Amino acid sequence: MRMKRYCITGGIGAGKSYVCSLLRQKGIEIYDCDKAARHLINTSPAIRRQLTDLIGPETYVNGRYNTAVVTEFLLASEANKHAINSIVHPAVIDDFYASGLQWMECAIIYEANLDKYVDEVIAVTAPREVRIKRIMKRDNITYDKASQWVDGQADQQEVAKRADYVIINDGESDLSEQIDKLISNS
Repeated sequence: MRMKRYCITGGIGAGKSYVCSLLRQKGIEIYDCDKAARHLINTSPAIRRQLTDLIGPETYVNGRYNTAVVTEFLLASEANKHAINSIVHPAVIDDFYASGLQWMECAIIYEANLDKYVDEVIAVTAPREVRIKRIMKRDNITYDKASQWVDGQADQQEVAKRADYVIINDGESDLSEQIDKLISNS
């Protein structure tokens, strides 16, 4: 029987990484999609070749990924964003499957249509103002900048509606109890 796969998701400042750290404390290994993507972009010859063919020779400088050039290309159009994602996302999913892990952390599970690769999605949510304050403190930025970041992401209520399970990380709800319930149901 195939093992079930789970994804922890949530918007910036909601606390998905914190929830993942609590799951790790309970012995659950979690695949970090963001870290994996950065690693694969820098180490996979196939990704390097595909991105260079797509963007140009300036994609890698002195053997290192040129974030500024790729970001400029990515932000230039939805088509460019889709083209990069169509290279990176399948490699991340293949790497997740190869890892043998059951759990992944992915901020853009729905936006990237990656939810079809897992059995259950767990959304971590927090009120907008709580998220903004967390981001301001973490990144030492202004309220307006943190607000832009929050508002620029997928609507948290829509993500929660689509998820199979929701963890409320509002600073008041009992996270430990919610995580124990999640684990016992998985």
